[in-house]
Amino acid sequence: MNPVDILRLLALAAIWGASFLFMRIIAPVIGTVPTAFFRVSIAAAGLLLILALMRTHWDFRGKFKTVLLLGVINSGIPATMYSVAAQVLPAGYSAIFNATTPLMGVLIGGLFFSERLSLSKMAGVALGLFGVAILTRAGPVAFDLELLMGALACLVATTCYGFAGFLARRWLDQQGGLDSRLSALGSMLGATLFLLPLFGYSVISQPPVSWGGWSVWLSLLGLGLGCTAFAYILYFRLLTSIGPVKSMTVTFMIPPFGVLWGALFLDEPLSMAHLYGGLLITAALWMVLRPARRAIRP
Repeated sequence: MNPVDILRLLALAAIWGASFLFMRIIAPVIGTVPTAFFRVSIAAAGLLLILALMRTHWDFRGKFKTVLLLGVINSGIPATMYSVAAQVLPAGYSAIFNATTPLMGVLIGGLFFSERLSLSKMAGVALGLFGVAILTRAGPVAFDLELLMGALACLVATTCYGFAGFLARRWLDQQGGLDSRLSALGSMLGATLFLLPLFGYSVISQPPVSWGGWSVWLSLLGLGLGCTAFAYILYFRLLTSIGPVKSMTVTFMIPPFGVLWGALFLDEPLSMAHLYGGLLITAALWMVLRPARRAIRP
């Protein structure tokens, strides 16, 4: 990779790592569903503007409804689950749990999509879940039901990401595929439509005590425009420049930034469990993502 692509990769990891910081600021103030709804709706508005300025050709190839449904799985449910986690988990915890996404992808591929599960990949999944257990049990936050529910919410989100990757390949990559920028926009629109009635019901039945001050709304803009809309564009640029395999290495870089932002701006405590759990998950990702050895032909 050239230096520009390396800088883009680091910038993307820093931006996505900051999303957990923003959610930790927003969710305890305005609630779970409003946080998720504003995130995807602001991102949808931002992508509409960006794609209009880029003069993107609006051709969904008859897959618009499919993209909307995929958006529920890939964006709507995960945004809600991470907002649930942000109520109780430090930003660094959620960032590390997010790194289990490729592990869930491997497991889901083997169980539901006839993907080959090698011994190395299975060991990687087990090692990654062990790293999650260490972080949850031995971290600086007391182990209780709230912590467990927050961890499970993160794992539900990464499970959705795992399913979405395979479904996108099955549903969208047929008949010439679909412009990834339109996929991103459709995903955000689908998530917004999915969360709109939930948002309306939550506001009517249990309105937030406070809608927060300028820090909450600046965080919402940062989460929706920076960490979602702009990050998607940057990610698609990397996909074009360095390919999907190298782009996936951003997963390794998000947890350190998530932990760093939480410690710097929210005074979140650090412990050796961050190091141990993070290293185990990193080793697991390496076992899962490393290319298979080619057989040597005589």
